[in-house]
Amino acid sequence: MPPTVATTAPPAKAGARQWLGLAVLALPTILLALDQSVLFLALPHLAESLQPTGNQTLWIMDIYGFMMAGFLVTMGTLGDRIGRRRVLVIGAAAVGAASVAAAYAPSAEMLIVTRALLGLAAAGLMPSTLSLISTMFPDPGQRGRAIAVWASSFMAGTALGPVIGGVLLEYFWWGSAFLLGVPVMAALLIAAPFLLPEYRDPDGGRLDLYSVLLSLGAILPVVYGLKEFARLGWQPLSPAAIAAGLVIGLVFVRRQRTLAHPLLDLRLFRYRAFTASLLVLMLAMTTMGGSYLFITGFLQMVQGLSPIQAGLWMVPSALASIAAAMTAPALAKRLSAGAVIAGGLGIAAAGYLLLALVDPTGGLPLLAIGFVLAFFGTGPIGALSQNLVISSAPPEKSGSAAAMSETSGQLGVSLGIAALGSLGAAIYRTEITVPQQVPAADAEAARGGVESALATAQNLPDRLGDQVLTAARDAYTSSLNSVGITCAALIAGTAVLAALSLHRTGTAEPPKAERAEAAAEQPSRHAGTQLC
Repeated sequence: MPPTVATTAPPAKAGARQWLGLAVLALPTILLALDQSVLFLALPHLAESLQPTGNQTLWIMDIYGFMMAGFLVTMGTLGDRIGRRRVLVIGAAAVGAASVAAAYAPSAEMLIVTRALLGLAAAGLMPSTLSLISTMFPDPGQRGRAIAVWASSFMAGTALGPVIGGVLLEYFWWGSAFLLGVPVMAALLIAAPFLLPEYRDPDGGRLDLYSVLLSLGAILPVVYGLKEFARLGWQPLSPAAIAAGLVIGLVFVRRQRTLAHPLLDLRLFRYRAFTASLLVLMLAMTTMGGSYLFITGFLQMVQGLSPIQAGLWMVPSALASIAAAMTAPALAKRLSAGAVIAGGLGIAAAGYLLLALVDPTGGLPLLAIGFVLAFFGTGPIGALSQNLVISSAPPEKSGSAAAMSETSGQLGVSLGIAALGSLGAAIYRTEITVPQQVPAADAEAARGGVESALATAQNLPDRLGDQVLTAARDAYTSSLNSVGITCAALIAGTAVLAALSLHRTGTAEPPKAERAEAAAEQPSRHAGTQLC
């Protein structure tokens, strides 16, 4: 009698309910992408109404990102333990309530508080959406396409933000920008119980509150230090905050190694695909964050476009990113994720090099082509890197893995704005030549930044003001050129990293040898519990 051969059943295919559920998960992703771009447009209007101080204005802008970055890891792990859909629903309800409170904030102080609550609530949305996708789409091919849709929805929100925000602010008061989230979250709350499954790890253990505090103490000072470095340059507070965050981070790592149920399972970093994907994602977002800062500035302050016009010029690049993200999973089946990501980053490097050729007068078409190529080239990362991170983690750790992916992206954007912003500012100060006839105080202001130069030029005689404007725009364009070259070099290095570290990785699970090695070194655990 021939021996019985054990066979493994193929993963179940997702049906109509799961794909409709994906549309529900896209809602918070689009909304969170809309938030920051809409706030940039609303800032002059709310400043006129609430009259915040300069420091309060910075906190209105930054507190949302601080809170979201600080709580991503905690919320991702909390979803694994008490239920991912539950955390998503609670976060959606909190976002809706905080949005209403922000829209009707009577003072700058209250708006800062509501923005902080929005950031905390948003931290519960992003890891939950990504980890639920891993639950709903167990088939690797379908999961890759689903994550591509998820990543594309983020880019769609980025493209729509300036347009929708501009229309709202054209006809309504500044608070309407915040009310945009209310109907979106209401739709999610209605549909989630019917279309999204519940999933939790029954062996997840209790949440270690000390680890939560340590994670906040590690992430928040680093993000704060990077943002302050971008704003003020090399001041003692910035490196001190970053150093403090790194020290607390070491304490956090040591504690996680001693816990039976850590807040962050450090064994995930033993998967090559997991670690390499996080690093590639962070480096790519570093270039995107820094270049986006200068490109939007060039459109508005050098080319003189309105926010809505600048947003429309950004739409083609967002569409290119969506197209790349949607086609990447199919290409990765024929090649490998590493090859597709590396090839895309090569295209992005060419796009960034075009930014080095932009000039102040006729450079708008070249800028648009360069940024379209850069966005198209980095598009596959949103689909493939996220998929590799989620696929590398055991099902019951998908929330933690998703949180690490989001945190990596947040840190990359902050690092890009800080490092490339400082580089651009230094080049601007070196390149600008202020006419000698300009009073000393006005000349110093013009050297401080292109925004100050534009304001200073308005108070000078026409001919002299035009000279200051020309000098400032030329210097800012030089900053953009240098940032483009730096981004091209960094993204080319990232392409080499992706090609070398992900060359054997497809869109499915990590190599079995890695999983077997990690499983042999850790106690057995139950599979997660999925509840309808």
